[in-house]
Amino acid sequence: MPAASGSEQTQDRVLTVPNVISLARLGLIGVFLYLLLVARADGPAVVILMLSGASDWVDGKLARLLNQSSALGALLDPAIDRLYMIAIPLAFGVRGLVPWAVIATLLARDLLLAATLPVLRSRGLTALPVTYVGKAGTFALMSAFPLILLGQWDTLASRVVLSAGWGFLIWGLGMYLWAFVLYLLQVRLVVRTMPKVSGG
Repeated sequence: MPAASGSEQTQDRVLTVPNVISLARLGLIGVFLYLLLVARADGPAVVILMLSGASDWVDGKLARLLNQSSALGALLDPAIDRLYMIAIPLAFGVRGLVPWAVIATLLARDLLLAATLPVLRSRGLTALPVTYVGKAGTFALMSAFPLILLGQWDTLASRVVLSAGWGFLIWGLGMYLWAFVLYLLQVRLVVRTMPKVSGG
């Protein structure tokens, strides 16, 4: 049997620095929910959100710098991003920080996106490339939530921060929905140009 190449070994690795960071981000979801909904400790909750956002950027950077990209990381990182984009809006809705109409729009977009996965799998695909618009929308939304939380104090500076948070939220929501339209166009192209795989 021929020896596996270096790139194949790297893809098969599980215990990598980026994957450890991703798993830590996963654990922080529970910590954030406890701080926001149970302890009502808004300051520490903001810190968790900012730390999670920074670590999301760091793990991708380290994967490239350390040559530690892996198949697990390629699945884990976007899955955790999706969990954040479900857990955080729901938590903000429960606290009454963001209207449920906004939250429902975000969640409906992700549910509709998930509904296209069987179509992709029938063509032998597991996902489509993430677009720049989608990344920018996610960044704006992940920036909006900590700013909105910081804007809950009764000070002038806090009200300015709250306005900035809502600006990011509106901007991010628009790009998030536009990215979904682009995604649907990609799915349509896949359906029209790729045959179904055997057994799909």
